[in-house]
Amino acid sequence: MADTGTTSGTGTAGKNTDGTTTDAASAQVRPRRKIGEGPGRLIVSLYGLFTVAAGSRSIYQLIAQFHRAPLSYVLSAVAAVVYAFILVTLVRGGESARRIGIVCCAAELAGVLIVGTLTIVTPSLFHDQTVWSYYGVDYLLIPLALPVTGILWLRRAAPGKDETA
Repeated sequence: MADTGTTSGTGTAGKNTDGTTTDAASAQVRPRRKIGEGPGRLIVSLYGLFTVAAGSRSIYQLIAQFHRAPLSYVLSAVAAVVYAFILVTLVRGGESARRIGIVCCAAELAGVLIVGTLTIVTPSLFHDQTVWSYYGVDYLLIPLALPVTGILWLRRAAPGKDETA
């Protein structure tokens, strides 16, 4: 039997068996967005890829080449940790994970902007490239675009948002 899209007459907001939610005031059925569905899957995939890429690169550099450029390699490791943390929040889902993800994406964007600017203004600080050097130009500027895209997606995926919002 098909779900009618209403809760069992309680008069309060509720969640239906099909994952939609109802609003008591308007009795409209609103689809509940999941963070990792639709375009969110691409974002999750990119964060997974960057977690592995930045993590493996920084682990090798910290073990084998730390003496050459310690600041650069530590910053790459920090980037990998940030990517991993965002990946976990995206995969975990839920409202608290969404909020934490927005904060982490904002911190990632700040890191990209700060490190990117420092590599242009004072390149002598960096004896080797980091993931965020020159705003991620070695990675097709994806490190610059990814947190912006992540923030936009996480804000759009907020519960209670209409499809048209």
